[in-house]
Parts: sequence; C-alpha cells; structure tokens
Amino acid sequence: MINKRLLIKNLLAHNDENSFYDKKRRLNLGEKEGKAKFLKHVCALANSNPFNNSYIVVGVEDRDNSIVGVDFFDDSKIQNLVNAYLKNPPNITYENILFPHLPNDQVVGLVIIRANHGRVCSLRKNIWKYYGGAVFFRDGSISMPKDFGIDLTDRNSKIVASIESHSQNTIEYTLDGVFDFMQKNRDYHPTYKVFQEYFVVCWAGKEKVVKDQKYYSRVNIELINEQVKLFYSDLDEISIFFAPDEFKIIEYVYLGLYENYHYYPLEEVKIRFKNNMSYEIESKILFEAPQFPKKTLYHIYNSNSALINKLSKNLTLKPSEEKDIKRLPDTLLLCYLNGIEKAHDKLEGAKVYLKKYPQTYQRLKDNLRILRKVRYN
Repeated sequence: MINKRLLIKNLLAHNDENSFYDKKRRLNLGEKEGKAKFLKHVCALANSNPFNNSYIVVGVEDRDNSIVGVDFFDDSKIQNLVNAYLKNPPNITYENILFPHLPNDQVVGLVIIRANHGRVCSLRKNIWKYYGGAVFFRDGSISMPKDFGIDLTDRNSKIVASIESHSQNTIEYTLDGVFDFMQKNRDYHPTYKVFQEYFVVCWAGKEKVVKDQKYYSRVNIELINEQVKLFYSDLDEISIFFAPDEFKIIEYVYLGLYENYHYYPLEEVKIRFKNNMSYEIESKILFEAPQFPKKTLYHIYNSNSALINKLSKNLTLKPSEEKDIKRLPDTLLLCYLNGIEKAHDKLEGAKVYLKKYPQTYQRLKDNLRILRKVRYN
C-alpha cells in the first residue's frame, strides 16, 4: 500500500511541477474563478496522463517547496463538481494527509486524478473565462488549451510507477503512526481497531451521552496506513459505529430556534475495507431541513441583517445583541434552508466581521461547510 506522506515527499523532492504533478498553496473552490482554474488543471493532468495517476499537492509554498499546510477540507462532493463541468471526467479523490510538524488543524491536501480509460477530457460547458468544449494539456508546469494535434500519449507511466513504488508502507511507519496518534490525543480517549488484518483506524474525541446516545465532538480519525485524516471540530457532533469490514460515522447538526434545539443527521461516511488490501470511502447526505414559519424566519433574517450592519460600522452592541451574535450562524443557516436565498450571501458576508468572536466564527465556517454539502447534493 502507498504511504501518502512518503508519496508527497517524493513528489516534492524529485520533481518540479510537470505533466503529472502540480502543487498549490491553496484551492479556492468557493468562487467561480477558483473552480474554473481547478477544473482546468484536472482536465490538463487527465489528458497528459491517460494511463497513470497524476497529482495535485495542496499546502506547499511554490518558491521553496516548504510544507506549510492548509485547513482540513472535507468536500466529499468534489467528484460531483468534476462530473458537472467535464466531459469524460477522471476519477477524483481529495485526501487530507497528516504531517507531524504541522499544527493539529493543518494538513496537506492530496488530489489524486485517474483518467477515464484514455478518453479525451474536455470542458462540458462554460465556466469563468473558459469555453465549453475546451481541451487542456500540460506544457511543462503550465496547463494550456490545445485546439489541434490532440494525442493521448503514455509518457509518464514508468516515472509515476517508480515514485509510487518508493512510497510503500512498512510496519515501522504503521506503528509509529499509531503511537504518535495515541500520544497526541491522550486527553481524548484514543482507541484503535484493525480491519481485514491490515488497516488500522485510530480515533479520539470528547464524549457525551444524550438520551442514551453517545456523541463525539473534536474528533480526530486517522486511517494510519494511508495517513488519511477525518476531522470534526468542537462544534460538530458525530456518532461512530463499526463492523468487521466497515467503519461508519454519522454527523449531526444541532439546530433550532430559541431554546428548541434538536439533533438532525447530516451525513453518513463509510470506510469499507476489502480483503484485497484496498478500501473505499463512501458518503451519503441524510439531511432533511427542519421547517419553521416563514414570518418568524423573515423577522430573524432582518434582525441578523441589522446586526451585521452594526458590526460593519464598528458600533457597540447591546447585551441582548451580543447573545444574538452567538446564534447568528445557526439562524441564518435555517433561513437559507427554509427558502430565504439571500441568507447565504449574509453568511458569506459576515465572515470578516465575526473573526473577533472565535467560537461564532468557527460555527459560521462549519455552517458554510454544511451548506456546501447540501447544495452539491
């Protein structure tokens, strides 16, 4: 099995950006320009590597290849984005890879691109300044459009195979990973389980029991053999289940108005372990938005808009408004989920003003992540 951390090191150490590998400081998939550039690179790498994997490493400084990390990214619907905009789309995975020197909330993103059986990949429709039908290839380290002489040639299979073969796991790497996890998470009840006699999953988090149901928050889950991490913040609530060949996580959102809050299932993530030393991660949205009277929600929306306006002008808030600020991300989320479309723009616009309220700002980021999942679905 490939050790993803070693793979990233080998890519960075032995190769500048080229026709099978690209590196980025960060991805910006929240804006159309960022989506378009990402799709261009995916298309170019797929066409330039029709018979082998290609990679994008995220969280690396361009000038000196230093690994600086990025925020944990859990957009499991990234394949949906690629399918929507690319013809003959490649298979895409985005994995969060741990590096010991990075803070606990930072990882390196690894995008793995597997071309679609040697078929030419192209844009299905217009996005940003790129036109539908455009075909991109890698010219050195640059993704360039190509209008003629399109040839899917096997140039890199031997090179990529060599890099991957030098990135294999050993028992030492696996044991070091388990011990490191136990040490870093010793205050959060760390535990582990072995699946199919090979895969080691470690997890740790804050536990609480509500009506005989155990929930976890601030959860770290690591698939040690692959250096793949799943992370849930202090403000997330999940439950964990497992069987001999499966590890399952159900994430909940705690939503409501005033004092009437409930847990609503958001997403189910399953890691299925196969007896041929392979695995797959599946996710499924479970969420059904709670419904509330529109009149009440419009009143809340207008109150939140007034709050954001006061924050933008640096006006002093009343004690009651300070309390409302803490609920602002949740109430705007409910407004959007109940059909008030402008609430999404308000959530995005509130980012810059809520940074001085760390817990509320984190909740806002989590709610935008929830919206992204629900909208992709």
